[in-house]
Amino acid sequence: MNGSKHGKPVRNQLRGGVVALALAATLPLPLAGAALAAPHADRAAPAAAPAAPAAATLHLPRPTGPYAVGRDTPLHLTDKQRRDPWVPSAGARELMVSVYYPARPGTGHHSAPYLNTKEAQLLLQGIHRADAPLAKAFAATRTHARTDARPAPGTHPLVVLSPGFSLHRATLSLLSEELASHGYVVALLDHAYESFGTAFPGGRTLTCVACDTVEKAPEGAQKRLMAKVATGRAADIRFVLDVLTKQSRPGKQPAWRYSAMIDTRRIGAAGHSIGGNAAAAAMAADPRIRAGINMDGTFSAPVPRGGLDGRPFLLLGTLNGHSPHDEDASWLRAWRRLDGWKRWLTVRDAGHFTFIDLPVLGGQLGIIDPTAPLPGKRSGEITRDYVTAFFDQHLRGLPRPLLNGPSAANPEVLFQNP
Repeated sequence: MNGSKHGKPVRNQLRGGVVALALAATLPLPLAGAALAAPHADRAAPAAAPAAPAAATLHLPRPTGPYAVGRDTPLHLTDKQRRDPWVPSAGARELMVSVYYPARPGTGHHSAPYLNTKEAQLLLQGIHRADAPLAKAFAATRTHARTDARPAPGTHPLVVLSPGFSLHRATLSLLSEELASHGYVVALLDHAYESFGTAFPGGRTLTCVACDTVEKAPEGAQKRLMAKVATGRAADIRFVLDVLTKQSRPGKQPAWRYSAMIDTRRIGAAGHSIGGNAAAAAMAADPRIRAGINMDGTFSAPVPRGGLDGRPFLLLGTLNGHSPHDEDASWLRAWRRLDGWKRWLTVRDAGHFTFIDLPVLGGQLGIIDPTAPLPGKRSGEITRDYVTAFFDQHLRGLPRPLLNGPSAANPEVLFQNP
């Protein structure tokens, strides 16, 4: 297998966790976060940086929409029709789902937690830099979602989000809160055995067996395994749609207590890295999903030759990594097969992790990666604005000129049209 033709895209997909984090393991702790933002896992990073404050206070940016944000206790869902693909002896496929929703202002109790300390520790251990003060600070990141908030009236579109490979669902919290503040119900998923550490009921914390499986596989098998990750997650997304939109039988509670909020005619899917590939795979298999987004993920599971039945899809990625003539040819192939409204946007000075929370939180610690110098604050703003605009236009029917072409307010964002 030719490394430039096939191997590099697979490594890029893995940098949604394992490979990028392996690089981070060679750096001083503060630079681990910078390495996560780097556009290529094998790119050199700076050798030193000031130590992160031991008692740093991290926070998510305030959502910009008109609604307050509620978040329910994570749902534990079990698909009894499928056995776990990574640990068959574990039995049925399991998921953890955080549900964000538009809420009435002034309601709710406490701010929803970001991570528990064990999950934060495992994330840091994944980059071989266990640091108790930083793990505690990361776990304590301040959020804006409130527990037990009263839902806003009416029905609302649903967006399902899937994180990058090896990453906890919390890394898409900023985007989840933003979408909920604009009137979306958001189901944010964790897939069993596909993150460095996710808490499940019964005192269990499941670790990334899938990461070990892929990393140990020969290069020729890695692409097939990553396609397996994407298609497995696509099945997870479809299962979550079944559960959240199913009408409860008399005398039986729905899986989510506010499921009546969901407008089942307006459903979208998006994800980061392999999660973005999964969003496309789920669309290909499920006509309920009306619009989708891939944020910087290689299409290990390709878009079907027949396209997505004319449904809209957004490609949002790095300029140095997912431009039309980059080594990852899967985006150009997908672009040619997409048969509905489509945009291919690349972000200048961005890294693979630009589209999640880590650069935003790293920026608050003064972390700057010269190989991906887009400031963390701008990373969050660009992701928030373009993803929300896309779903507003295609799930709510609201014209969003931001999607029509380049804008002076966002000079980093380039519109590709190969």
